[in-house]
Amino acid sequence: MPQSRPTEDRQPYRDPALPVEERVADLVSRMTLEEKLNQLVGMWIYVSGAEERVAPHQEDFAEDTPPWDEMIKSGLGQLTRVFGSAPIEPARGAAALTRLQREITTSSRFSIPAVAHEECLAGFTAWGATAYPVPLSWGASFDPELVGEMAARIGADMRSVGVHQGLAPVLDVVRDLRWGRVEETLGEDPYLIGTVGSAYVAGLESSGIVATLKHFAGYSASRAGRNLAPVSMGPREFADVVLPPFEMALRLGGARSVMHSYTDVDGMPSAADESLLTDLLRDELGFTGTVVADYFGVSFLHKLHGVAEGPGEAGAAALRAGVDVELPNARCYVDPLARLVRSGDVDEALVDRALGRVLSQKVELGLLDPDWSPEAPGPREFDSQGNRDLARKLAEESVVLVANDGTLPVREPGRVAVVGPLADDPFALLGCYSFPAHIGVSYPDWPNGVDLPTFRDEIARVAEHVDHVKGCDLPSGGADLDAARAAAAGADLCVAVVGDRAGLFGRGTSGEGCDAADLRLPGDQQELVEALIETGTPVVLVVSSGRPYALGELAGRVAAVVQVFFPGEAGAAALTGVLTGEVNPSGRLPVSIPATPGGNPGTYLTAPLGAASEVSSLDPTALFPFGHGLSYTSFAYSDLTISAAEVATDGAVDVACTVTNTGDRDGDEVVQLYLRDPVAQVTRPVRQLAGFGRVSVPAGGSRRVSFRLHADRTAYTGARGKRIVDPGLIEVHVGGDSANPRLSGEFRLVGEVREVGADRVLDTPVTISE
Repeated sequence: MPQSRPTEDRQPYRDPALPVEERVADLVSRMTLEEKLNQLVGMWIYVSGAEERVAPHQEDFAEDTPPWDEMIKSGLGQLTRVFGSAPIEPARGAAALTRLQREITTSSRFSIPAVAHEECLAGFTAWGATAYPVPLSWGASFDPELVGEMAARIGADMRSVGVHQGLAPVLDVVRDLRWGRVEETLGEDPYLIGTVGSAYVAGLESSGIVATLKHFAGYSASRAGRNLAPVSMGPREFADVVLPPFEMALRLGGARSVMHSYTDVDGMPSAADESLLTDLLRDELGFTGTVVADYFGVSFLHKLHGVAEGPGEAGAAALRAGVDVELPNARCYVDPLARLVRSGDVDEALVDRALGRVLSQKVELGLLDPDWSPEAPGPREFDSQGNRDLARKLAEESVVLVANDGTLPVREPGRVAVVGPLADDPFALLGCYSFPAHIGVSYPDWPNGVDLPTFRDEIARVAEHVDHVKGCDLPSGGADLDAARAAAAGADLCVAVVGDRAGLFGRGTSGEGCDAADLRLPGDQQELVEALIETGTPVVLVVSSGRPYALGELAGRVAAVVQVFFPGEAGAAALTGVLTGEVNPSGRLPVSIPATPGGNPGTYLTAPLGAASEVSSLDPTALFPFGHGLSYTSFAYSDLTISAAEVATDGAVDVACTVTNTGDRDGDEVVQLYLRDPVAQVTRPVRQLAGFGRVSVPAGGSRRVSFRLHADRTAYTGARGKRIVDPGLIEVHVGGDSANPRLSGEFRLVGEVREVGADRVLDTPVTISE
């Protein structure tokens, strides 16, 4: 039944017929300072009681939360992770959220419900919810449409239990593969990230969930790949590499929330950066939604960054910068900030500015309508058959066949040795934000909540006989190389499963706070694979990880290399389908695989001086480049056409080619369009992705793939710091990866140098025809 508000329903702020602005202004005019500030904070009442943290420095603030009953007398802005903080069955979780909302609305003067938010980086982070592949796998699929479908399903599950906001996607561009959160990203290219990330946002928003872009901005470019480390980045790299995915997700995806980054860029913490959160995000990009704090990020202004004397000053700095909501708890934005407002040190107009944005979003969500009810629609099955089918399809599309000497596929596996510390570990499938790995590990007496068949389980389902030997532990210790050798020597085929086990803050080899000193396979896994190779049995090296690892010493000595990035609950079945040929692999690398573990890890997106040269003894060339991936069929490229030799700097050109399946089975090719600007005002990348299309081609068939390329897609930040399109030659390269063009051409931009802004064309539409 709807919540009854007999004395409030007649007020203008309750009238759905009035414009949002009028409703918000009416409500703001009635509120006390305490009531205003309470709308700008969250409360995390169900945070895990286990010792393990799920947020940085969580233990530092454990005693700082105001009592629930006292807090809600003045209302509450957000409820933090009712489902994602401890195992709770869907029906009980929905009932708990309903009870909390009822307490909030009946205890406070204006009966304003809280926005309930949850994590949803690899599916709804709730017990029993589908564990989808991690975002790096989304990038490997090069399939925005499928990712958007997944996001809509995730959003529908969240809405069914009364959740309003999802803290995803991560749009950070990978700059250093040693960073622990690589698994949370979509890759190393801004256009791939922006395109797939926008599809995720659109899918989530289509279900009524507020998508939250993170982490704004520059977080992934930290020194030495260390979590929360300072970032040294010029404004050109920021504008041309880091920013575009956020621009795309705002304009093309329709995201309604942004989360600031933990880091500081050139000494300026993001949470206190008015030029970032107001001048750029709002004034230049036109964002009108809410900016929320990363957990404890406001407190970190004085605890970590040293730019504020205490909680009140930290709150004031964040509020001035443009942070509307302090998460996960009220620490800086309530009593400490209230004192500064009353003393005149902080203008109450800043509070009203943030409050207007928060209340506008609550109006849009229907939370101020007279017929709003705390009762959720009723929990769906969080791991439905439809969800599982989609999780498997996405996992299949994200498996990357990196190398193959012809051993794969093995259509009728005989005696198979399945070796490796991850071969029979269900957590080898999961990223650090999947519920079993994120929260479930703190509750060992609880079941995982979803079925997680391991690689061994799925291979045993199709093989005649399987011998399993762990070989070594992860991260180190417990090595039994002799047993591993014996198992491999007695088999027809050895499948070696190595890589990562995700965790948080040092409790894994990948994940938030699990950064790597170098890119060598963790622990004793390199030695294990070398021992298996020595037996002479063909070795299929399966890397299940959150980042790529240096394989230069191994790739040429094994029969095949298969890369999966934490492929989720159906990942083992998807991999087995590829190994046996049931599935024709079509994943592509969203990050380059390096040859050597040391040095300064980089990306394909480099200037000429970043490539191999005769003036340095170090060769940074990737072992396998961005965009690379093999198939069990073959594809030929032909008939490149470029619709015009000259294109105005505000014009567009069509780039098309024919892709022919020259093999004997149907397959998917990811056609990639790269551009190079050989002479520009500033140094430009050797090659940069400008468009892509996943195309299904039947055996012996052909498809015509056409890209509509606007001149704006060549824009970059010029010598004077303005984003421009300038006249000159543009090289065009089309093929199946970033390093080996199959077709090349060129056109010339003509006319005046043109300055472009946030309204420029951001995408490259692709058309596929027979």
